[in-house]
Amino acid sequence: MDAARLEQIISKFSECRIAVLGDFFLDKYLDTDPELAQVSVESGKTAHQVVSIRTSPGAAGTIVNNLHALDAGKIYTLGITGDDGEAYDLRKCLGRLGCGMEGLVSVPGRFTPTYLKPRNCRAADLSGEHERYDTKNRRPTPVEAQDKVLAYLESILPRIDSVAVQDQVEAEEEEDSAVVTARVKERLAGLAVRFPDKIFWADSRARIGAFRNVVIKVNAREAVRQVFPPGAENPDDDTVVRAMAELRRRTRKPVFVTAGGRGIWTSDPEPVLVRGVAVPEPTDPTGAGDSATAGAVLALCAGASPREAALVANLVASITVQQLAVTGTAGRRELGPRLEMWRAQNERRNTP
Repeated sequence: MDAARLEQIISKFSECRIAVLGDFFLDKYLDTDPELAQVSVESGKTAHQVVSIRTSPGAAGTIVNNLHALDAGKIYTLGITGDDGEAYDLRKCLGRLGCGMEGLVSVPGRFTPTYLKPRNCRAADLSGEHERYDTKNRRPTPVEAQDKVLAYLESILPRIDSVAVQDQVEAEEEEDSAVVTARVKERLAGLAVRFPDKIFWADSRARIGAFRNVVIKVNAREAVRQVFPPGAENPDDDTVVRAMAELRRRTRKPVFVTAGGRGIWTSDPEPVLVRGVAVPEPTDPTGAGDSATAGAVLALCAGASPREAALVANLVASITVQQLAVTGTAGRRELGPRLEMWRAQNERRNTP
């Protein structure tokens, strides 16, 4: 890819209309100052003093953050929240991004999933992170709420270009307590057949093998585990390629397999590793996969091939991983310089 082709692709981002369906979390950062720490009179334990609170959309919301930063034309959010204070904060954050929130269903009595992240404000790098507190639902998601989300998706499908699905939760027992339940996956497979001109994209931490008829993104370890259980922690390239072939046979759509800093494998239809951009340490991988999803989905909507979309995803992720202790975003104006970096690295790699 050269600069002219990249510009041709990103110039169309503002025309793209994307629905993001999945597990919307609230990322809530509590910045604490250790120099103000006190000792609790009652318990004798340290009382960490919060000096600022930062909130942003997380999980599926990270995809939204990056779509917005890349100048997507219209973003629709589809998911399920509680009616608690975290839902208020999440909706306020999404509202600032100009998202359509009619498909974000509120269910009284449920949690709005939240990642609570206390950290030392005097340490800008990852050493400042405290232990994280996760709030997730562990009771089945009401069928009525699932149907409302799906009905709204079906109503907007004629006027959008893509559906990006984020299945965030990992534990097996949590599947039907989240948004992308088995029932939702089945309906998505049917909608993908009914609307073949739309790009359906799915990313799942633990259940990518359950998706059908959609483009899928998964990391190399999970791709192998889905096909050759129990898998391997660091599978070799041959095993990854064989797993990709089987996943593509099941989905009948392109497959994207992330390989960390090495880049992204894709099949169009032959498997190829699109190399990543080498960036210096320190790096923070938080949200890198979701930022890559935003870049790839927008590129596909703009007419890019799977291989080109994988490269755009790599460019975006290489920018976000350099933003420490935050869930980063990449702007479209940053992609050109990053492409030049990538091209220079590959020229050196190919020089005898």
